[in-house]
Amino acid sequence: MVARMPHSPCPRKGRTGRPRNVETDRAILDATRAALVDLGWGKLTMGDVAARAGVAKTTLYRRWANKNELVVDAVAVLFDELELPDRGCLQSDIEGVVLQFGALLARPETKTALMAVVAESTTDEALRERIRSAIVDRQKRLVTLGRERAQGRGELPPDAPGHDGEAAAAQTVGLIFDVIAGAIVHRTLVSAEPVDGAWAHQFSTVLMTGLGGLG
Repeated sequence: MVARMPHSPCPRKGRTGRPRNVETDRAILDATRAALVDLGWGKLTMGDVAARAGVAKTTLYRRWANKNELVVDAVAVLFDELELPDRGCLQSDIEGVVLQFGALLARPETKTALMAVVAESTTDEALRERIRSAIVDRQKRLVTLGRERAQGRGELPPDAPGHDGEAAAAQTVGLIFDVIAGAIVHRTLVSAEPVDGAWAHQFSTVLMTGLGGLG
């Protein structure tokens, strides 16, 4: 997997002052994931994270209003590691990102953090919105890139022109993301099955050919 520098955490509105320190942010987010693995969501506090990161609690609260925001950003930077290398054809591109996604969800810090925020978000609309903006919407970039690359190769038809075409393309991107992410999350976190090469190939075949391609 090709790692890259993560996006900065979502900015807090209305705050001014000195620029954010990237190293401090990274230490805080690393400490958050480690604390989640050790303590779980219920016992995790901002104080625990501050102590592990070696910063004052006020430093955390200048960046994140509460534990929910902090944990979502700690998860989001892990998903920002996902890339879509050009493997020559759409099906191979899909297999590559599926394997990356599966490997990411197999990591204890990702699994613990993601399951915690998703469970908590069932009764917290603000947290659901933050998950959508910080994780889901950002990772749709991979689907957009994959479609554009496949269209350039002639594997997929171009989008229709105009506003209607843009709206249809956005809907398609959302559906593809839901199908891929939903399947991988279910297999790794619910069924506790591995996302290996054989499964990634079978899954990508279903995406490319439909159920009729299985046999």
